Parts: sequence; C-alpha cells; structure tokens
Amino acid sequence: MTTYNVYCDESGHLANDDQPNMVLGALWTSTPNVRRFADEIRALKKQHGLSPQFEVKWTKVSPGKTDFYLALIDFFFDRPELRFRALVVPDKSKLNHAAFGQDHDTWYYKMYFSLLKAIIARDHKFRIYLDIKDTRSAAKMLKLHEVLSNSVYDFDKRTIERVQTVRSHEVELLQLTDILIGAIQYVGRGAATSTAKQRLVRRIQERTGLTLQKSTLITESKFNLFVWRAQEKFGEG
Repeated sequence: MTTYNVYCDESGHLANDDQPNMVLGALWTSTPNVRRFADEIRALKKQHGLSPQFEVKWTKVSPGKTDFYLALIDFFFDRPELRFRALVVPDKSKLNHAAFGQDHDTWYYKMYFSLLKAIIARDHKFRIYLDIKDTRSAAKMLKLHEVLSNSVYDFDKRTIERVQTVRSHEVELLQLTDILIGAIQYVGRGAATSTAKQRLVRRIQERTGLTLQKSTLITESKFNLFVWRAQEKFGEG
C-alpha cells in the first residue's frame, strides 16, 4: 500500500472575487519522493540566482525570472513520479446555486470532490495539504476531510489519513501547484498581459499538447484537466 502526498491549491474560488473563472488543482506524488523533490527545487532556485527560500508564485512571474520558471515547468514534466489534475470552472457567472438549494460553500466542496475523486483509491493512503488562504481555512479543512472520507466510505479515515493546511512558502510542491493552476486560469481568462507568463503557458502547451481549455481523458495520468460547465438552463448541479 502506497502513501501519497497531495498538494491542493485554488484560484478564483470565492463567489465575488472579480475572477470570471475558477481553478482547483492537485499535484501528488508518493510520500518518499517529497523530500528529494523539495531539495531539487531549492537547488534549482539557487542555480538561477534565487534564495532557496524564495516563494514560487504565479503572481511573481516576471521577465527576469522566466528562465527559472521555465526550468521549473520542465522539472515537473521530466519527473514521471509527479502528477497533476485540475478542475476548471470557465464562467462563474453561470452558477445558479439557488436552483439546487445550496450555497457557494456547498458547491465548492462538491467541486473539490470532483477534483480529487479521480485520484483517491481505497487501496492506497492519502495525505492532503491545502494552502492557508484565510481565517476560514481550518474549518474548510475539517469539512473537506469529512466530505471526501464519506464519499469513498472511509469512515475510519484510513484511506484519507489527513487533510491539513500548510503555508505555501514552506512547501515547494505546493508552490509548483500554484504555477500550474495560475497558467490554466491565465489561459481561461484570455489574458495576454505578460510576455513572461505567455512563455510559461506555451511551454506547458508544448509539453502536454493541450490548449489548457478542454478536458482530457479521465485516464490521462500526467496532466489531467476536467473542464466543468454549468447547466445554463437549470443551474449548475
């Protein structure tokens, strides 16, 4: 039985955050790989003249650091032990929570379940780590653990061992997740505000052969995308 660390991040997840789209992302690898990959990312930072403590973030992508970020993307694709899945909601304005008797938080947990259900298997163990976003992170973490465990009949929490919040500046693999979901959201917004960010998007598109705007097959194991669309007439489901 293998234990996996799963690093989750999100962007545009709030109901009224002026972001037209939402991306939830999960990057995972078996637990024994975590320390080695973290050390290698720190070494990559140092190689490009950055402090090992530098926090990698999509919002920090700049022309002067483009070569580093390109190398980081290649780092992900060159390591088969690292896998990634994202759930994309292209247009939050089409959400109709009232039609389904739910609020935005309930829908949010449904989306997280949709993201992770393709990853979690009862014959393995999972440790899920989420970036601390706000003062509600602890409550969200407990609720998410309950929802996920119940969904796979893991009532004794032996499959999903933990759902825990962490600080992204301390966790290299969570930082890598931020870059991948940032690129997907950037494409979904049709943004073209940064040459550096456009280069990173193109590198991901080249390495995957994807536009980053359409779902992949559920069996796609390295870079998996699920584009979720609201039911315009009846609500989102």
